Amino acid sequence: MAGHIHGYTSATSASPGESLDFHISVRPAGKYNVSIYRLGHYGGAGARRMTISPQLDGTPRPTPKPAPGSRVIACKWPASWTFEIPEQWISGLYLAVFTSADGRRSYSPFVVRDLKRSSDILMVAPFTTYQAYNMWPRDGHTGKNLYRGYTSNGKTGGNPERSFEVSFDRPYSNLGLPTVFEMDSSFTQWAEQEGYDITYATSVDLHEGRIDPSRHSVIVFPGHDEYWSKEMRDHTEEALRAGTHLAFLGANNIYFNVRLEPSTQGRASRVVACYKEDPDPNPGPGGPTIRWRHLDKDHSRAEQGLLGVQYNGMLKEPAPLVVRESGHWLWEGTGLRDGDKIPGLVAIEADGFDRKMPKPTDADQTLLSHSPYEDSMGRGKRIQNTSLCVNRRGTVVFSAGTFQWPIALAKPGQIDQRIQTATTNLFTHLLKPRG
Repeated sequence: MAGHIHGYTSATSASPGESLDFHISVRPAGKYNVSIYRLGHYGGAGARRMTISPQLDGTPRPTPKPAPGSRVIACKWPASWTFEIPEQWISGLYLAVFTSADGRRSYSPFVVRDLKRSSDILMVAPFTTYQAYNMWPRDGHTGKNLYRGYTSNGKTGGNPERSFEVSFDRPYSNLGLPTVFEMDSSFTQWAEQEGYDITYATSVDLHEGRIDPSRHSVIVFPGHDEYWSKEMRDHTEEALRAGTHLAFLGANNIYFNVRLEPSTQGRASRVVACYKEDPDPNPGPGGPTIRWRHLDKDHSRAEQGLLGVQYNGMLKEPAPLVVRESGHWLWEGTGLRDGDKIPGLVAIEADGFDRKMPKPTDADQTLLSHSPYEDSMGRGKRIQNTSLCVNRRGTVVFSAGTFQWPIALAKPGQIDQRIQTATTNLFTHLLKPRG
C-alpha cells in the first residue's frame, strides 16, 4: 500500500481563471475532501485556508510500474476534483490538503502565479528539484527518484536502482511535502511578514518562458534549486542581462542539466529527465543531462559562471558561517565583525569559490564568508563562501551558499536576527532605484 490518501495536481502552477485538476487515490474507498491553503505569515499561523471542497467519493487508484528504459513512474489517474482558481486569489505558494473521512491526510504544493502584474520580487519555487528527490511510492519495491530505488530485498538502493526520468504525474512521498520544502516556505513567511511586494512562479514557468523579467526588480530562488534545464538557465541569464537582480538563498543550485519532456498524455513539461553518468539516449539542444560543469571540456558552462560560487560539498554536521568583509553593506547593522561565527548556519550542502572554474564576466565579486567545514563524502576540509557579484550595470547576483540561510529567516527555533538583518539589507539594496 503506497498510502491511505494521496494525490497530485495537473500542473505545478496556474493563473486566476485557470483550472487545476486534482488526481487523488483513497484506500480503502471512502469520503474525503480537499482544502486549499495559501502559505505566508498570517500573524504567525503560517497559512490561511482559502477554500474547501464538498465531500467527495474516493476510490483506490493503481500504482504504476516503472517504464522500461527510463524507469519513469507516471500515474494515469483520472481527475478526482477540478477547481477553477478564483480571479481574486493573489499569487502565492499554495498547499492542497487531502483529508479522508477518518482524518488521515496528505498534501500537494502548487503555485498561483500572476503574470499580468509587475512586482518588486518574483520568487521561483524549485519544482524540478522537488520531483528529482521524490521517492514515491515508498512501498519497499516500486518507488524511485533520480538518486535511488529499492533493491530486490526491499532495501533502499542507489544508482543501479534509480530512475533516469521522473514524472510530475504522481504524488510526492513524505505525505506530499517535497524534500527541503521548508526552505521555500520559510522564505515565504518571512518575506510576507516584512511586507515585500512579491509574486510567485515555478521552475516549470521559468523553463517555459512565462516570466517577463522586466516586470520584476529581483528574481529570488530561495530553496534547493539543483536541477535546471537549458531553457531555465537561458531565461535567467536573459533576465540578468536585462538588469534584473538574482538572489539564490540556498546552495547546490544549477548543478544538473535536465530536459523537460511531455507526459504520455501530451501535457508539456511533465517529465524531468536526468541520466547523469548513464548514456543519455536523447540529449537534445541542451546537451546530455549531466552536471553543468561537465558539459564542456573547459567547464565554460559551470554554474559558478552565473552564481559566483558553486557546490563543493556535503556536511557531516552543521558548521558556523564565518563572516568576512564585515564592513560591506550586507552586514550593516548585524553587529558582526570579521571572523565572527554564526553557529550552525552552514549545513547539509555548501557552495564555495573554485579558482579553477569560470567567474561571472564583467563583474566585481565580494566573498562575504569564509567558513571551513568537513565534507561528509571523504573529500576532506572545504570552505563555504557567501558571494555577491555586481556587474557594470550594477546588477547583482547574490548566492548564500548554504541550505540554512532561508531557514534562519523564519523557522521557529532556528531564527537568526543577524541573517534577517542581512537579508533585509540585501533587498533594500536591490530594490533601490538605479540612476
